[in-house]
This record gives sequence, structure tokens and C-alpha cells, in this order.
Amino acid sequence: MNVVRRTPPTPARPHVIGMIEGWEQPVASSARMREVPIPGVPVILNLDAPWEIESAGQREEYDSFTGGLSTAPVFVRGGASWACIELRLTPLGARRLFGRPMHELSNMTVALEDVLPGTRELVERLRDEPSWSARFDLVDDFLLRRLANANEPSPEVEWSWARLHGSHGRAPIRELADEVGWSHRRLIQRFRDQIGLTPKLLARVIRFDRAVRQLRVATTDSLAELAFDCGYFDQAHMNREFREFAGTSPTAFAAALLDSGGIAA
Repeated sequence: MNVVRRTPPTPARPHVIGMIEGWEQPVASSARMREVPIPGVPVILNLDAPWEIESAGQREEYDSFTGGLSTAPVFVRGGASWACIELRLTPLGARRLFGRPMHELSNMTVALEDVLPGTRELVERLRDEPSWSARFDLVDDFLLRRLANANEPSPEVEWSWARLHGSHGRAPIRELADEVGWSHRRLIQRFRDQIGLTPKLLARVIRFDRAVRQLRVATTDSLAELAFDCGYFDQAHMNREFREFAGTSPTAFAAALLDSGGIAA
């Protein structure tokens, strides 16, 4: 598997998590991958055969695709060989780019063109380009043009998101509402619109994501220590969250991790 990466252009960095990545699997493979919830929105610009996506018992084929925040595992299978560009948006970045209430996309996979017009033409141009550098240039230009015409998020939600994410999901929700001068109910409504989940559920996804990232780097041999460090009451609490969000136990999850960073299913 070949992987190339590029840092997003400076104006887009607050809205993109990590690097923009180009993936290419030229050798025949039909591996089924487990994708678990993250506090971000994946965007796949497909450069090869369609993808098979399975979630909630439904299986469909997609070309380029995206979706909102999720609270359950999704299973993905590429073609015999595949290639794509992947970027992960912050929820507020996705709200700006898509221009629609994010709760409409929660726990869904949708064709990218349905929520981000112009991406069909972008993908056609990406497929015509022979180099990853030129492809990344096209993606950068598309992102900057879309963001330049997008509405700004609510400052109160932006602050609350940053506080919740920066605390690894531990910031008390009532304190967030008090800090911005909103009722608890209003904070929930605004989070559903601009992020896609309630603050409490988002906090759980953030804690789960931290546990997943620590399992990837194997910072500890003790699952009990990992649970405590990630803000769970105990290991049993973490196990229940993994069953709900990943569909498997922490031990089985760690055993399925691949060198590429993916998770075998």
C-alpha cells in the first residue's frame, strides 16, 4: 500500500484534522475494514473502483462518499485495487463546507456529490492527473474556494467544541452551557445542527477516540490503566463503550490493528 500526505493549506487547517492523505493499493486485495467513530467527518475522493459500505445491516456501493459523525462501526471494502484521497474534517468544518444541519448526516453514508456539489468534476480532474502533488493542489484549491463562501459557525458552539475536545470529553456539559450563557436545551439544539450529536454523546465519542489512539500506540499494557487515563469509571465501562462504538472488545480491537493504521474486520 502506498500512502502520501500533504499538510492542508493554512486557511483550511482549523477545519481539517491532521494531513490530507492519498492512498493507493495496487495489489489485488479485498480486505474488509472496520471503521469506528471519530470526532470528525471523513471525506473520500475516490480514484478507482467503487467502495462497498456496510452499516446498520445495509450494504451499498459508493464512488466518492462522506457522512456525519457516527456512533457505530461501519465496514468498508475497496475493489481488487483501489486509490483515493481522504481528508477528515472537524464537525464545524463539515458544517461550513456542506451548508446543512449536521444531524441530517449522523450515522449515515452519502454520495459526496449529494452534499458537496462540484465534487464530481473535481474527482474527474483528480483521475486525469498523473501525480499526487498535482492532485493535492486541486483539493487545496477546491477547499479554499468552498470555505471562502461558507458561513461562519456559531462562536458559542465553536468555543464549546474546542473546550470539549481539548478536555478529551471530560468538560461538564452544564458548565459549557453556563459559560456561553445558554440553557442546556439550547446548547443541545445548536450542537445537533452544527456538529450532529448532542454534547454528551459527542463527549463519549471523544473519549472513545482517545482510547483507540492509545491502543494504536500501545502506551500501556494494562487496559484498566488505559480506561482510567481516558476518563472511564473502570475497565468494564470502557469495554461497554467499545462494544457499542466498535462492535468488539478492546482486546480484539487491538489484535485487529494493521500496520497501515486500518482495522481488519
